[in-house]
Amino acid sequence: MDCYFNANTGASSPSSFSPSVTESPQAVSTPDTQRSALFDEEIAADPLDIGENASASFIMVVGGLGYIGSHTVLELLKADYNVLVIDDLSNSYESVLHRIKTLAAEHCAMLNKPMPALQFQQLDYRSPLMRSILASYSSYSVCSKPATAESARFPYSALQRTDSGIDMEPEDAPEQIIQRQSRITGVIHFAAYKSVEESIRMPLKYYMNNVCGMVEFLGLLEEFGVKNFVFSSSATVYGEGANSGAPLREELCVHHHEGFFDSDGFERQAIPGVMGLTSPYGRSKFMCESILADIARSDASWSITALRYFNPVGCHESGLLGEDPRQRPSNLIPVIATVLTGAKPVLDIFGTDWNTPDGTAVRDFIHVVDLAQGHIAALAASAAGRVKAPFRAYNLGTGRGHTVREVHKSLQITSGRTIPVREVGRRAGDVGFCVAEVRRAETELAWKAQKTLKDCAVDVWNFTKERCPVPDEMES
Repeated sequence: MDCYFNANTGASSPSSFSPSVTESPQAVSTPDTQRSALFDEEIAADPLDIGENASASFIMVVGGLGYIGSHTVLELLKADYNVLVIDDLSNSYESVLHRIKTLAAEHCAMLNKPMPALQFQQLDYRSPLMRSILASYSSYSVCSKPATAESARFPYSALQRTDSGIDMEPEDAPEQIIQRQSRITGVIHFAAYKSVEESIRMPLKYYMNNVCGMVEFLGLLEEFGVKNFVFSSSATVYGEGANSGAPLREELCVHHHEGFFDSDGFERQAIPGVMGLTSPYGRSKFMCESILADIARSDASWSITALRYFNPVGCHESGLLGEDPRQRPSNLIPVIATVLTGAKPVLDIFGTDWNTPDGTAVRDFIHVVDLAQGHIAALAASAAGRVKAPFRAYNLGTGRGHTVREVHKSLQITSGRTIPVREVGRRAGDVGFCVAEVRRAETELAWKAQKTLKDCAVDVWNFTKERCPVPDEMES
């Protein structure tokens, strides 16, 4: 589709720059891409028309058509945010955008309210064209440079002698500057690569995109005065500390000295650092958090929230949104789905000798809709001033762990199908136990996961069953 931007706007996030700088909005072509392997209906081109929303504010979601991003975009629309999606479709499909729009329209119609704007650009968030996108969502005004302390002490008007007939000109006329204001009031960043196994084989790919890409992106956002940033982090930042067998507190991974109260009510000091990061992916997330914490410490006008995901699972209850990566899936639930559909003959269980109730790894599986709503809670908490620090990290999980065998059993019961398994050795970079301590998010973000493992299994089966062969076909 072809998308065009206009730049006559007005809202928050001001920044100033030299009048000699000129940037004109550009039209960015985004041709149609391959349809999803799951859905092949025809989708009409949907030109982006910013004209009707020339003064509206937007949340920018980079990587917004992926698994977590798409569910978050839908929840943003349901919460009345206008959304600008940036996605290069390297691991997602454009058809997801139209499913989001369908579900959001149904929700708004049911409540008899207008649907917020949903706009899309097919673009890598590292692309130089991101500057044009941000310029298109900016407005410009000429104003006088604020008076200096010296000029305030000695205003020229006090020296004017009207009684003598001499009219003295000011030595220094007020300097005119151009002020830029962005209609992007917040950014949610999902554009990182996320496979532990792939990161071990291809570390440079992960550091270039996840770390270097984010640094360049942050510099661009700062230039346009956009300083409300929600970062998609991960429980992998806890490294080998996850194997302690106890729920993981945010204080186990901090980037500057931080005070907290332990479970007995005693005040403690958390020391910066973390123990035993197990993969380049985990290190990239830790590096990014450290960079964000340093930026926030140097400039308190930033509002940066790092959301540490545990194990997202499930799908939207409609069956229209789910985990359908363009690339080979590595997460447990989509791998189980490939076995259900017959694309993969057997589910590999990596490690059966962990120190857990049944020997398989324990994870905190959180429904993706709960996770998406955690991002809306983070934006709301920041806007309401409930998050006092310019950088703050939160665990998003349920606080309860399930073994891989429990997840496997839940999907078998829900689907009524046998899911064959094969026990193999541990994968490089894995840990045996990873469960969230969630009190900080519940207290400061007013957020709590609501859905159960059974809910996840039901929604995954609803998303998957149309692609599954009927039992007779499986036997033939």
